[in-house]
Amino acid sequence: MKLTVIILTHNEQIHIERCLRSLRPIASRLFVVDSFSADNTVEIARSLGAEVVQREWKNYADQFQWAIENCNVQSGWLMRMDADEYLEPEAQKELQDVLAQTSDEIDGIYLKRKVYFEGQWIRHGGFYPHTLLRIWRAGNGRIEQRWMDEHMVLPPGAKTITLTGQLVDDNLKGITFWINKHNWYASREAVDLLNNKYPLFERDERIKQMNDPQAKWKRLIKERVYSKLPAGMRAVLYFIYRYFLMLGFLDGKKGFFWHFMQGFWYRLLVDIKILEIEGRSQGDIKKMRQILRDEHSIYL
Repeated sequence: MKLTVIILTHNEQIHIERCLRSLRPIASRLFVVDSFSADNTVEIARSLGAEVVQREWKNYADQFQWAIENCNVQSGWLMRMDADEYLEPEAQKELQDVLAQTSDEIDGIYLKRKVYFEGQWIRHGGFYPHTLLRIWRAGNGRIEQRWMDEHMVLPPGAKTITLTGQLVDDNLKGITFWINKHNWYASREAVDLLNNKYPLFERDERIKQMNDPQAKWKRLIKERVYSKLPAGMRAVLYFIYRYFLMLGFLDGKKGFFWHFMQGFWYRLLVDIKILEIEGRSQGDIKKMRQILRDEHSIYL
């Protein structure tokens, strides 16, 4: 069965070759949607056989759903990859076999993701194994329309399998880029948390219809427990949970940096943004949307 891989890019010349070369053994088509990179991303992608189109960016979910609907799919399967990810050789071989032999009853394929930070594999703190729906039959999958934490979703009752092979998430751009990216993420995370309290936009709840215990459990905890905790306190509690209860301290010095920055600093930044937006808008939805539009580039 042929496979089309969709990759979203913006200034990914440091990653895109590694990503595409890991996909060439399994992909019949590589489709890159670029949001007008200022570096050599487009040229590198095309030189490696990828088809590249360019489109203005709104958010990840909007861009990826547009790609699904406009890439003129002619393959039996679609796959989602990020430019800073790549497949390990074992995953390449396993996927070749699975795609050739999987029965018609299977609608989706989960992969296990390994996250690296400053060259360190983050094995603890609840970060591994993290299973993600990354491959699905063409025509069956859609991406949740959310500003953050979006998942691929399949129709209710869809059957899936999980592979032993793994993909690797290893961003090489350094800590300054990481901080800037997570500052950008924090604005979007704030929107999702604010939307639990105020009617900013209609929530996409399709993940709750899927047979995906990990994703549904995390969404449930986030919406019914985490979002209800006092701002500031939840960042502290989450870091304690990850670093001590989930054994994040076993990841060593670089692991501490990761769990502290991603598990505490980032979560605290989200809370500060929420408090600022609520304070300045005084709970007025119209004012809140205006602040998000003018200062966080979020159009609701």
